[in-house]
Order: sequence, then structure tokens, then C-alpha cells
Amino acid sequence: MYESFYALDKSPFENVPAPEFLFPSAQHQRALSTLQYALVARIGFCVVTGDAGTGKTTTVRRVLQTLDRDTCVGLVSNTHCETFEELMRWILLAFDLDYENLDKVKMYDEFVQFLIGQYQSGQPVTLIIDEAQNLGLDNLEQLRMLSNVNTEKGQILQTILVGQPELWNMLREPNMKQFVQRISYDCELRPFADAGLTREYIEHRVRTAGGPEGLFQDDTFELIFAATGGVPRLINLICDTALIYGFGESESSISAGTIRQVIEDKQANFNLTGAGGADSPTGIPNQAELGSIDLSDKSARRKRTVHLRPDSARPEDEGKLSTIERAALRRKERS
Repeated sequence: MYESFYALDKSPFENVPAPEFLFPSAQHQRALSTLQYALVARIGFCVVTGDAGTGKTTTVRRVLQTLDRDTCVGLVSNTHCETFEELMRWILLAFDLDYENLDKVKMYDEFVQFLIGQYQSGQPVTLIIDEAQNLGLDNLEQLRMLSNVNTEKGQILQTILVGQPELWNMLREPNMKQFVQRISYDCELRPFADAGLTREYIEHRVRTAGGPEGLFQDDTFELIFAATGGVPRLINLICDTALIYGFGESESSISAGTIRQVIEDKQANFNLTGAGGADSPTGIPNQAELGSIDLSDKSARRKRTVHLRPDSARPEDEGKLSTIERAALRRKERS
């Protein structure tokens, strides 16, 4: 909708794991280096943790782009499994192996024979399990047992666990000592620590999308950081919505007023009445939490209500339309 207006090749803030948009912060560079070395060394388990929206999946996918084509990779994203048999089915499916009408023993044998065949043909296997914090202690222990095949035939299976911080809480349980001893590499991703890194992240994504310098005005970054706590996924949410609002208002660049309005609307739409951060539905703090940052300035703007008007809306009525309505009308006129 707004890409051509802001001279963008594509949308810079879509909330999908897009490796080309990965921001090369110091912590993300460390995570990349750790994963790359882990994949080359092929020793034990590797664990990647971080809060929701900090870029774990994007980082892993960026590393996978650098892998030799001979490496066989399977990704399991559905980790809400009540039994290990169910998890084994997902693992076999990730490698396009047969799993139907097989019991636990036969599934194990099917997978082990696959691993041995890949190892003998010089195509090592890497299993990546996303959202691993949902596995539970029993399934984690079964994964450790599955890795015993390495001691018999060499390092024929490498496992990378990607999850939220709760994963390490489980791994610190006393009965998980044997599992932890097999973790050779681990890294953690955290939200950006300040508005400076938040600015670098936003400008990096705008540049990657082919956009111009200064698309977001200087006084917007403190507001965005305060509202998101430096979580990339929430930054994307705020910035993408701000570009829609700015397009509807014909703003050549995104102002602090637009960011204030976006934050206020997000608060209202999600009915944030308590503290923000992890306890709120979006992680966006309420106005009281933003301290000296004034989000109540409505002098230049009114509340946006996302109700598109009928096709009969006329250009002369545009001043009466909300921001979203204006954007929709202008897009229709251009097409």
C-alpha cells in the first residue's frame, strides 16, 4: 500500500522471519558465529534462546542459507506433543520419511537407518526444533536418548534447540544434568538495550527495503523504544502501522505525532489497562509507563477508527476520513 509512496522496494517491517532483513547487532553476530561454528563442528546439542520476537528464527534461517548443500536439515515447529511418539512423527515428516502405521520402535529404527545412510553418503543431518520450550522434560530426555546414536556410529545427528528462556529453566532441573552436559554451544538473544540500537535497527530495515534516509524523523526513536522495550517484533508492528498512517496523511516522513497516535491506538485496540511489557497482550506499555513521553497530544490528530467507508466516498470528503480510510481511498484512485 505505502511502498511506492515512500520509494520502498518492499515492505520493511513485515513480521515474518526474513533472513535478508537480519540486523547485524553485536549479539546477533555472536549468535550467527556460534551457530555457524556449531554446524561445522557437529558436536553435541546447540541451544538458542531469547524472548518472543527477538529474532531467533530469523537468525537460524540466516545461518541455514550459508550451509553446504550436502547438509540435510529438518525443521520441527510443532512442539505441542503429548508423547515422544507424536514428536517422532513430526521429526520423520521433517525429513520426508514414512511415519504412518509405525510404532515407537519402528519409527526410531526408520530414523536411525536414515541417519546412517546420510552419514555414509557424506550428507550429515541437522535437526532443528523451534519453540523447544514446549517439549517438556520427558520429550527432552527422549531427544537425549535419541542422540546416543552418535556414540555408536560417529557424529551423525546434530540437534539445535530454539526456544524462549523457559527452555533453560527446564534444562536446569536436577534430572537434566546429562542433557546439559551434551550442550556444546549456546547463545541468547535479548531486546535492544536502548533507543540508539532501536534506531539502527529501523534504519537498517528501511535501507534493506530500498527506502530513503530519514524516513523516520529523529524524535521518533525514543518513543518507539519506550513503547516496545526494544523487542524487534513489536518495533516492526509500530513502524509498519506508522507507515500506513503516514501514507494516509501524505507525510513525506514519519513524525513523532504519528508514532504517538499509533501507540495510543494500539493501547486502545488491545484494551491495555495494566502494566505493559510481558504482562500485556502486545508488550506495549500504557501511557503512565512512558513517563515523561507525552502520548496525549491529539491537537493535530483525531482517533482513527478502522471502518472503511462505501465506494461512494468522494475525494472532497477526504478531510472527514480516518487515516486508514484515506490510505484505502488513495490506493483505489491510483489503481
